[in-house]
Amino acid sequence: MADTLDLKILDELKLNSRASFAEIGRKVGLSPSSARERVQRMEISGLIKKYSLELDYTHLGNSIEAFMLLKIFHGKLKQFLTIVPNYTEIQECHRILGSDNIHMRLVLKDQLHLQRFIDSIMEYGHTTTHLILSDITSGKTKSIK
Repeated sequence: MADTLDLKILDELKLNSRASFAEIGRKVGLSPSSARERVQRMEISGLIKKYSLELDYTHLGNSIEAFMLLKIFHGKLKQFLTIVPNYTEIQECHRILGSDNIHMRLVLKDQLHLQRFIDSIMEYGHTTTHLILSDITSGKTKSIK
């Protein structure tokens, strides 16, 4: 179970997972070695599952980010689940409860790319697409270009 210091360390890692143990320790009131030991303990216990990379997809030529809901046609779920890894546009894909079965976060080059993606997915179910206008998490508004 995480204590108050662990939670403070996790907050620092969420802001910058590349921060040094000295920097983390300074911010939460621990020595670098104590900060390192706590982080390693959280990694070993499985509390920290992985460190990830956040990309600005516009630098890779992608101007559209979207969420797509998919209501799978009867008998198509297993087939859909096997093809998901083939789509580089799908950044995240989750099975969900409700009237839709699948929730995806997509990154696409332009409207034509989105149209082609929708056309290719429609054989598996009904789609509902929501374009992302901006990211307002962490109190920062970051426009998607």
